[in-house]
Amino acid sequence: MSDNNMADPAVKEVVKGHARLERNITLLGAAALVTVAIGGIVEIAPLFWIDNTIEEVEGMRPYTPLEQAGRDIYVREGCYLCHSQMIRPFRDEVERYGHYSLAAESMYDHPFQWGSKRTGPDLARVGGRYSDEWHVQHLENPQSVVPESVMPQYGFLAETRLDFEHIADNLSALSMVGVPYSEEGIEAAREDLMAQADPDVPAGDMQARYPGAQARDFDGDPDRITEMDALVAYLQVLGTMVDVNSAAAQEVLSGETGR
Repeated sequence: MSDNNMADPAVKEVVKGHARLERNITLLGAAALVTVAIGGIVEIAPLFWIDNTIEEVEGMRPYTPLEQAGRDIYVREGCYLCHSQMIRPFRDEVERYGHYSLAAESMYDHPFQWGSKRTGPDLARVGGRYSDEWHVQHLENPQSVVPESVMPQYGFLAETRLDFEHIADNLSALSMVGVPYSEEGIEAAREDLMAQADPDVPAGDMQARYPGAQARDFDGDPDRITEMDALVAYLQVLGTMVDVNSAAAQEVLSGETGR
């Protein structure tokens, strides 16, 4: 600050007041609290007047009943403790895992599977990277695929029939928290699940309800629907719903990048 400015009585008064504020811990704390409160209100208040904080991206849809059942198994077995599902917008992460994650890709996840704890790799875009057979072998005996892996073996999933008696109730509960399952989709949940896991079962309107859903025998055992079917179906859909390279997606990506 120049000498001329320091000579200004108004400036002297401001400097004197600022020095007084810095020396008074109570006054400084109160001023900091007021400043933070004002900043918090400015950030939070607008959220009460907007319907959605997430920009929708073309291609996003709710999980199919089979994929949702697989996601429940994923959570039940604690897979999220070692695998995150959030690729951060850093060069090293993008080069290793693929395009950074969009908020919209988790809009139907309850709870979402973000995080930064990675004993194993991030799975946000694992869908389609490996064959069903690879996933089955990896889940049954991880060390046969990655010798240094510390992942437990989940071979029992291939021996456990999938219990989907109450899958419609599961979708109904999710619809109450905003996942857009239709009444018809909830009523047809069991049929849709069987149609996706068994190509010999008529698909009906399953593909119309869940565009792009992959229908096949996922675990290599066509005689029954197992928990392995469900988990592999879930893993194979991760990161595949949105075409992050499309022109339409790029507009949303640029908006999310600036947040």
